[in-house]
Amino acid sequence: MHYEAIVIGGNFAGLSAAMQLARARRKILLIDAQKPRNRFSEASHGFLGQDGVAPAAIMAEGKRQLAAYPTVAFADGEAISASKTGDTFSVALKDGREFTASRLILATGVKDTLPDIPGLSERWGRTALHCPYCHGYEVRDRALGILGSHPFSVHAALLLPDWGPATYFSQGLFEPDADQRAQLAARGVTIENRPIVEFLGKAPELEAVRLQDGRVLPLSAIFVGPKVLMASPLAEQLGCAFDDAPLGPVIRLDDRKETTVKGVYAAGDATNPMHNATLASASGVLAGVHCHQSLALPVLH
Repeated sequence: MHYEAIVIGGNFAGLSAAMQLARARRKILLIDAQKPRNRFSEASHGFLGQDGVAPAAIMAEGKRQLAAYPTVAFADGEAISASKTGDTFSVALKDGREFTASRLILATGVKDTLPDIPGLSERWGRTALHCPYCHGYEVRDRALGILGSHPFSVHAALLLPDWGPATYFSQGLFEPDADQRAQLAARGVTIENRPIVEFLGKAPELEAVRLQDGRVLPLSAIFVGPKVLMASPLAEQLGCAFDDAPLGPVIRLDDRKETTVKGVYAAGDATNPMHNATLASASGVLAGVHCHQSLALPVLH
């Protein structure tokens, strides 16, 4: 079946993009692999009107609202390939179904690549966290850590004392320079250069970390900036260009959220080095609006 637009990805960005097209009465398909990045989190925080609500509940309600629009169709499954022939896009799902559309919106997200430290992965999303703005309040006034995993980890460590007593673990990889050491000291951040080799306690809770020299330091939560990879090969298959960001690649977009491939729009974490529910939703809105305008006013796009 042919659609005016196919939105691939049913998390905050994809649902927000689909809503704009649905309200414009465009015939669209939402494809959802049902493996959102935020599935490890108990609740979404800092998202206006949804603070403390489970991500799965937000997405379920978003789908319920979308289903009220008669021009919206849904396909649960993993999109494994996409191609363009002339002005038509073809998308194939893992189960063999195929669909075509005049436009695509990629809201396919990213997947996290965590440092290989025993005990870290089973705490991801609970006491090993990616963002203090998203989760810092819930672990406030406890012993907190920042794991040095990229050049901007020091900046994150400078912010952390607003939530609790903080230690910066450089892992021996991202050592602060003299100016940064002075800034960390002024903020009351302890610097620990010996690498963490194990996270301790009954997961998903965190009680302490073991260092390479054998010391055990009490710790209740740690913030980690994991490296990210595209969760889907579709953007690469379509020939979209990427830009390098501190934590991994992002899909290159113009001001209209269009990729370097005409007719392909993108939104969400795969397009932005800053990962946040509100930002993902907002980028989905813009992608949906501009996608609609390209359908309604093709001569201007």
